Amino acid sequence: MLSSGVSSRHGITRNALNPALTTGGSSAGAGAAAAAGYGPMHVGTDIGGSIRLPGTWSGLATLKPSAGLVPLHAPYLGRAAGPLTRTVADAAALMSIIAQPDTRDYSTRPYPAMEWFSGPISPAGLRVGLQLDAGSGAEVDPEIAAAVQRAAELFSAAGASVREVPPFMTADQLAGIDAFWRTRSWADYSALDEQQRENVLPYIARWCTGGKDYDGVATMEHYHRFAQVQAATIAATRGFDLVLSPVAPMAAFPAEMPMPVDDPDLPMAHISFTMPYNMSGQPAATVNCGFTADGRTIGLQVVGQIGADDKVLAAAAWFETVRGDMVPDWTHASSQN
Repeated sequence: MLSSGVSSRHGITRNALNPALTTGGSSAGAGAAAAAGYGPMHVGTDIGGSIRLPGTWSGLATLKPSAGLVPLHAPYLGRAAGPLTRTVADAAALMSIIAQPDTRDYSTRPYPAMEWFSGPISPAGLRVGLQLDAGSGAEVDPEIAAAVQRAAELFSAAGASVREVPPFMTADQLAGIDAFWRTRSWADYSALDEQQRENVLPYIARWCTGGKDYDGVATMEHYHRFAQVQAATIAATRGFDLVLSPVAPMAAFPAEMPMPVDDPDLPMAHISFTMPYNMSGQPAATVNCGFTADGRTIGLQVVGQIGADDKVLAAAAWFETVRGDMVPDWTHASSQN
């Protein structure tokens, strides 16, 4: 459940571009391996941003696929599996392999065949939304907002019609979903024996303990927040072919921190741009679009309509061709993670 590489079992997984920083999580191993060059293709899982957060904090190309496109061994509300790679082309190539139906996953859906190898496609004529305010969570760092704004201007200059997407997820919805996840995790934590509990990272123990006192009525109220976010996300984005936004409101933080906001009593402040698309089931890709003044990577999230995963990757691939020098220096990526 952490958005970092901190683990009481495995130690700290560090960012290949700068080992002082987090690689992001929870797909921390896949993110570090992709950035460090341990092969071209890696798979992560994502229930609120856990593919895309390593994407923004490690400079990667990623995709959280449409709901039910990639079969899962253990499906769960909002969960998806998808690629973490250095390039969009590699992400598309991996999707051509893993996006296959499998009846052992009861949540899979029959999607039409997708054109994974179409390559970059110009956004000319597309309706593109730009969201810089998520409506909840942490404030967006001005450097991140500026980088995403510049990316949107490139889409506009290429002939896309770019319009603002107002914030659509409330602080109450974010807090309710966070509370439901705490209760779910408290059920797991409370089933452990005393020795097993001692092995759990204190941050996680404190976080999930916050879910132990909710009664059935409160838990159902929290559960209904998922449907509210799903409805709001689909309503806010239905008029667009693509929606551009930051991946996270902040850049990479120190590797030793479990979360970007280091307070387990607060709702997760960093997932308001990513988690809505887990609930709506829409595909959401990331591609690096800039750097902070101190060199940390900034990811652009590119979202499409359900079943348009190939088109989302094609748009991200186009952006790669026009982003100039906003490419991580992979030659200096460290393998000491």
